[in-house]
Amino acid sequence: MERTGPPARFSGLLAAFSAALLVAGGLAASAPAAAAADADVARNGGFEAGLDGWSCTGGSGAVVSTPVHGGTSALKATPAGSDNAQCSQTVTVKPDSPYTLSAWVQGSYVYLGASGTGTTDVSTWTPSATGWQQLTTTFRTGAATTSVTIYTHGWYGTPAYYADDLSLTGPGGDPVALPAAPTGLKAAATTSSSVALSWTGSTGATGYNVYQGGTKVLSVTGTSATVSGLAASTAYSFQVAATNSAGESAKTAAVTATTTAGGGGGGGGAGLPAHALVGYLHSSFANGSGYTRMADVPDSWDVIDLAFGEPTSVTSGDIRFSLCPVTECPNVESAAEFKAAIKAKQAAGKKVLISIGGQNGQVQLSTTAARDTFVSSVSKIIDEYGLDGLDIDFEGHSLSLNTGDTDFRNPTTPVIVNLISAVKTLKAKYGDTFVLTMAPETFFVQLGYQYYGSGPWGGQDPRAGAYLPVIHALRDDLTLLHVQDYNSGSIMGLDNQYHSMGGADFHIAMTDMLLTGFPVAGDTTKVFPALRPDQVSIGLPASTQAGNGYTSPTEVTKALNCLTKKTDCGSYATHGTWPGLRGLMTWSINWDRFNNGEFSKNFDAYFGG
Repeated sequence: MERTGPPARFSGLLAAFSAALLVAGGLAASAPAAAAADADVARNGGFEAGLDGWSCTGGSGAVVSTPVHGGTSALKATPAGSDNAQCSQTVTVKPDSPYTLSAWVQGSYVYLGASGTGTTDVSTWTPSATGWQQLTTTFRTGAATTSVTIYTHGWYGTPAYYADDLSLTGPGGDPVALPAAPTGLKAAATTSSSVALSWTGSTGATGYNVYQGGTKVLSVTGTSATVSGLAASTAYSFQVAATNSAGESAKTAAVTATTTAGGGGGGGGAGLPAHALVGYLHSSFANGSGYTRMADVPDSWDVIDLAFGEPTSVTSGDIRFSLCPVTECPNVESAAEFKAAIKAKQAAGKKVLISIGGQNGQVQLSTTAARDTFVSSVSKIIDEYGLDGLDIDFEGHSLSLNTGDTDFRNPTTPVIVNLISAVKTLKAKYGDTFVLTMAPETFFVQLGYQYYGSGPWGGQDPRAGAYLPVIHALRDDLTLLHVQDYNSGSIMGLDNQYHSMGGADFHIAMTDMLLTGFPVAGDTTKVFPALRPDQVSIGLPASTQAGNGYTSPTEVTKALNCLTKKTDCGSYATHGTWPGLRGLMTWSINWDRFNNGEFSKNFDAYFGG
C-alpha cells in the first residue's frame, strides 16, 4: 500500500485541511438526495456483531464497549509503525448509482473512504477528534461496478482510533446469481501419486470445489488444483463446480486421468518418498552443534543438503566445497570415507545435494561469465562427490531486482536471469534424475504478496519477492521448495493479516500462500501460480539454538494437521487441503542430533517413518 497522508503531499494536505474546515464550521457539501428505496447496505456498521464482515490489517482491530457512539459496541483499531490499522469490507452495489458513506469517529488522523468505485475513489479525514465526530463523503459507481470496498484507517504509529455507526446509503446491489458450471476441465499433468487439473473459470464465482469419484476433495479459489495422495497406475474421475455466496453450480462433465507407475513427483523428484524429511548437514564447518560424519546421519533423513558450497568472491560464480578442516572438526572423515558414505546413503534411497550459499555465501551472477563459471564449478562438485543435485540457498544480498523490473514472469535483472539460465543448463546436463531444491527466506517469497522489488516508483527494498521469478521460471524443474519459516519478521498472509513465526499459525499461513498462489504486490494481473503440494515442504529450525522461530513438536503437528487434513487450523482458513504435502525441512541435521532428535522423531511419528 502506498503511504500517502499528512506527511506526504502538500496537495493532499490542502484538500484534507479544507475538508476539515468544512466539518469544523458545521458546513456540509451538497450530496445527491437518497431515493426512497435507498438503504444502508453496509454490514455490521455498528460493530454490534463484533468484527463480523470486517477485515482489519495486522490484527489491529477490536470491538470495545467504551467509548461508543450508539448501541453497545464500537471499533477500536491501533496503528503500528508499518500498519495504518485499516478495517474494510466489500459491499455489493448497483452500477451507475449514488452512495453516501458516513461514520462517527474519534482520535487523531482518522480516515473514511471507498475504493473500487469505478469512477473516482473518495476519502475524507479528520486530524483530531477528541469526541465523536461524523465524517461523510459521497460517490457514484461506474457503469459496470457491482461492488466497492469501504474502509476506515488511522495513521502509522499514532494512537488507537475509534469508529462507530458506519453506513453506506444507496440502492442495494442485485441478488448474487448462482455461477455457471466451469468449462474446459482437463488433467494438466500426472505423477504416481497426484493429478494436476485446470479449467476455465465461471463469471461470478468466488471459489471452486473439486470432486474425485463424486466426493469433494478440495476447495480452491483459482482455476487449477492438484489432487494428491493417489495410488500409482490407477484411473481416477474428476469434476469441478463453481461456488459463490448463492451456492454451488452444476458440476463439469467428468474427466478421467491415470496416475503414472513408480515413485516421484515430477521436477526431478523420482525416488523421493511421498513424505520426505530434508536436513542440512554441516559438512564444511563446525559450530556449537558438533560435527556429524556422513555415515552417522540417521536413516530418517531422505534428502541431505551439504552445507555449504561458497564462492571465491561475491561476483565470481566460482563455487568451492571442501570438508571441514581437522583443526576445526577433529572427528572429520577423509574425503574417500565421505564419498563412500554418500554412495551408501544413495544405495539406501537417500538424495545428497550440494547446497550453495547460506548466510555467509553471497552469490551474485551479474555477468554471463560468472554464470558460466557457476555451471562449470558446480558441475565439478557434483561429479567429484557423485551428488544427486543442487540446493539453492541464496540469502542476504545475493538476489535483488533492478529498478523497473516489475514483472516476475519476465525478469530483466542480470543476477536473476543468469541464475535461471545456469540452473536450466545444469538440469539439461544431468537430466530427469537431477534433484533441484530451494530454501529462500520469507522476505524473498511471501513478502512479494505486498511488495515486489523497489516498487513501481522505487524506494522499496529491491530484495522483496526477488526469489519469485526464479521459482516461477524453474517450477517445471523444481523438486522441492522449502521456504525458511524462521529468522523472519511478521508477514501478511492471504487473509490480509500479519502472522508471526513460532507457532502453527505462521506455517499454515505461509504454506497456504505457496499452495494457493497470490497476486504479486497486490496486482491481480500478475498472479504467482500455486505450486504442487509434492513440491512444497515447510522449513523450520530443529532447536531453539538453531535459529529464531523454533516451533514445538505440538505446534508442528497442528500445522501439518491443518494443511493435510484441515483440522487444528485455529483462526486461519486455508484455501484447500493438501494431503500430498511433501514434508518438512530443517536447519539442521546437526542441531537435531544435538537436541536428541526431537525434530526427526516428530516427523517419523507423524508420517509413520
